[in-house]
Amino acid sequence: MQEYDRPSDPRLLPRKSREDLGRSARSSRPLEDHAALGPGERDPIAILEHQALSRVAGLVGLRYARMATSPFAFYRGAAAIMAGDLRELPDSGVQTQLCGDAHLSNVGFYASPERALVIDLNDFDETAPGPFEWDVKRMAASFEIAARARGFDDRDRSAIVERVGRAYAAAMDTAVRTPALELFTARLDIDTVMADIGSELPEKASERVEESVTKTYRRDSRQAADKLAVRDDDGVLRFKSDPPLLTPLRELAEREGMSFETALARLHDVLEQYRATLPPERRRLLERYRMVDAAMKVVGVGSVGTRAWVVLLQGDAKRDVLVLQAKEAQRSVIEPPDGSSAYAHQGQRVVRGQRIMQSLGDILLGWTTGEGFDGRMRDLYLRQFRDWKGSAEPERMEPATMRMYAQYCGIVLARAHARGGDPATISGYLGGGKTFAHALVGFAAAYADRTEADHAALLSAIASGRLEAATR
Repeated sequence: MQEYDRPSDPRLLPRKSREDLGRSARSSRPLEDHAALGPGERDPIAILEHQALSRVAGLVGLRYARMATSPFAFYRGAAAIMAGDLRELPDSGVQTQLCGDAHLSNVGFYASPERALVIDLNDFDETAPGPFEWDVKRMAASFEIAARARGFDDRDRSAIVERVGRAYAAAMDTAVRTPALELFTARLDIDTVMADIGSELPEKASERVEESVTKTYRRDSRQAADKLAVRDDDGVLRFKSDPPLLTPLRELAEREGMSFETALARLHDVLEQYRATLPPERRRLLERYRMVDAAMKVVGVGSVGTRAWVVLLQGDAKRDVLVLQAKEAQRSVIEPPDGSSAYAHQGQRVVRGQRIMQSLGDILLGWTTGEGFDGRMRDLYLRQFRDWKGSAEPERMEPATMRMYAQYCGIVLARAHARGGDPATISGYLGGGKTFAHALVGFAAAYADRTEADHAALLSAIASGRLEAATR
């Protein structure tokens, strides 16, 4: 009987063969080599200046001001700088879907479709395929930089970073032996986490976590509307004016010589295109709401200067409000600047990457294209603005708390990579994880040094007048 000839696609090989592929990749990129960092002969300020060319000119100074506050704030806004640094290094050759901006503040809480609070990656602006270790290295370096900001000693910092690598490797090994359906639906919910940390963290740390979780449950569209909007004389909700942080559509339209009704109609067309990217049952949900206002809102650190909108929708009941966020999606910094993008539409890239990497995602996640006041068409993606979204507070963590958080971040990242790539190949490459974790400690320390130097370069550029920083 003739044996069935398997296709050459490595994903269709038996698990052991795929693990062997991972092990063989070590010959060209040994695990110990991941501690190395290239010479870094580049101008970080020039990279920021290049990014500024495609951003709202009036907001670029605010971005610089936010990045200038600390090395960690700089790091959060420097995904493009680090992507260039990582591209200069030999890589493992083991690919997966990357978050592209995997740092500790981009792991947080959000509501699952069945209204459970889960912990997962929650920012995918830079998602794209790439070598798995790029995400792990960015995550590890974020912990080193955050631990330095807290004044932790060398031993504590090394233990925290090593925990990221060991947790990642262990979770990837588990993923290899997990049935595919279970892997793609596995979630890390807050109840499980609270049960785990209750006996391991200091009492005050546990109380802070509980306090943060309680606040997160209150972060929804109604809370956003209460904070960002007021009712006009006709009882209709309208966004407040607080430029440049929050600039209502009415003001933007007036500035551009356009009527509010025309601007609102144009935005309505954008939302109709967005609805078409949702499943039919989600479109039915949106039909219960009517759009009443929109505003441009500054968010985050790395995103400052890109076009980001909040859209206010009203249901039948007075308290039935929905706030959506529409964010401009530019080309991922992970993708080679001289190559083609995996997607023609960058909003679709973000949505597809998020759906691949998250087990449970926003039920209203979709993409669209919108025409700006300058007449240019831009790719956008939309999601709920606040749906129990929250993040960790590294500036308040003790060493034990940060070690525990590093553990969960390693698990979350490994599960996302296992969904976006082949866990057997990644696990085969990593082996037990000890050597890789040690290498991460060296890399994270070296990259933290580089980030501190880059941050100092930013401060110098602002002081010399090369860059202009503005607090508002």
